Amino acid sequence: MRMRKKKNLDTRLANCAPVLIAEPEAHKGNWRAVFGNENPLHLEIGCGKGRFIVETARRNPEINYLAIERESGALVMATEKAMALELPNLRFLDFDAAGLTDIFADGEIDRIYLNFSDPWPPNRQRKRRLTHANFLALYDCVLAKYGQVHFKTDNQHLFEFTLEEMCGYGWLVQNICLDLHNSGFDNIMTEYEEKFSREGFRIYRLEACRRSEDTLTRAHTAPRTAEQLGQPARGSVAPAYGKSR
Repeated sequence: MRMRKKKNLDTRLANCAPVLIAEPEAHKGNWRAVFGNENPLHLEIGCGKGRFIVETARRNPEINYLAIERESGALVMATEKAMALELPNLRFLDFDAAGLTDIFADGEIDRIYLNFSDPWPPNRQRKRRLTHANFLALYDCVLAKYGQVHFKTDNQHLFEFTLEEMCGYGWLVQNICLDLHNSGFDNIMTEYEEKFSREGFRIYRLEACRRSEDTLTRAHTAPRTAEQLGQPARGSVAPAYGKSR
């Protein structure tokens, strides 16, 4: 469901111009110059109203953050949060993730966050999922050698799909958590996450390291479902799968 258009949206977005990147293609290969330092660069794809990325940037001033959001109503709320805190290490883009290689050079991103991405439940729509192999190929290009993807969802089917795609692509999947909010993970919740958790939904999480020259094994024996992971006790973390470095 699309959000209602926010009142005075254009004016509000204009007021947030200092944290909005109007022409991201112009910064390809030189994003750290936007921040004036050589700090690591992390990217959230689909930041929503910005709760996660704003708080993450606030807690980690030594890291630069970029956040992509296509829904203008959510984008304006996220940028206003960042403006209110005057965060020098956070910028936003209204951009389609399918074009990542148009705005980032090879190896330019150190970490990607995918939080509660659209599960696109019909199987015929699976190529639109942000963890489909086609998107993993894009991430493989823009991530640094040991770059990571951090993924969270309340949707078990999407979680299992993601696990299968990442293992099949040869990535090392680790820190798999089948019940995040009953685990010991230090976690910053998104707006959706708080809502889903309040309604009793279990939150799934994993981290994946991109493949490099020494990690091309496809890990055929890796688990493909939460059940195959053995459904550890609530709050526990499953072991890593794939070929370790």
